[in-house]
Amino acid sequence: MTGDTESISSGHAMAGAGDDRSVYRMSTNVPPVGHRSSTVTSDHLLNGRVTYVQPRDGFRAAIDPVLLAAAIPARPGERVLEGGTGAGAALLCLAARVPGVSGIGIDRDPELLRLAGANAAANGWPDLMFVAADLMASPIGGSFDHAFANPPYHAAGGTPSPSRVREAAKRSSPGLLAEWVEALARPLRHRGTLTIILPPGLLEAALLAMRAGGVAAECVFPIWPKEGLSARLMLLQGRKHGRSPLVLASGLVLHTASGAFRPEADAVLRDAGALRLTGG
Repeated sequence: MTGDTESISSGHAMAGAGDDRSVYRMSTNVPPVGHRSSTVTSDHLLNGRVTYVQPRDGFRAAIDPVLLAAAIPARPGERVLEGGTGAGAALLCLAARVPGVSGIGIDRDPELLRLAGANAAANGWPDLMFVAADLMASPIGGSFDHAFANPPYHAAGGTPSPSRVREAAKRSSPGLLAEWVEALARPLRHRGTLTIILPPGLLEAALLAMRAGGVAAECVFPIWPKEGLSARLMLLQGRKHGRSPLVLASGLVLHTASGAFRPEADAVLRDAGALRLTGG
């Protein structure tokens, strides 16, 4: 599932770039086959390594899926599962970093999945598949080495989004996070990893859900917008049947005082570098 903030034009930080959830993009407004140019844009992720078509309005990729993909300790030939894949940003970024990975992205929105399939084809990754299904209700076949998601986290009862797609993707409800964790953990092989990205306010609920789902968290990795500011995002990673103690990592600081991306953030967001959470 992708984020919901605006992006950075032409691969450069916009003035006063304090928004840690931006993503590099270059809009060319070229639609995939079967889509009107008025409804989608053709952008790039990872400094052009990934061609990415997404809706023009509403639910657009932010920094979340790029960071999420960087945290997956996948190796060539391994099989991955993403819940709430949207138009496939995280799965595509992972495939760009790890040649030969195969994966399945699940989402309830068939229109976004059509974009995801077109994106995989445009980038030449036939081993990425996208399935329209309810993550909690549909049985997932086979075994996976890694599972990951950016689950819904907007509190129930909050101000609804004017975008129907964004509202459906982001609105949570009591117990939903635990259901997502359980559904993603179920098809994991022994010692397979589960990685999720969430706001820090959901840390307690996420730790409880992961322990109950048999994938107790081994690492909490904060994402800081700047030094001295509170973290706005966190990555959590656990292993199925894992027993390692929880580690609070130093995390990643995204911006310098001037608002430019720091070199270590650039290494992930532009150069497809990995974030090491649990050692792979």
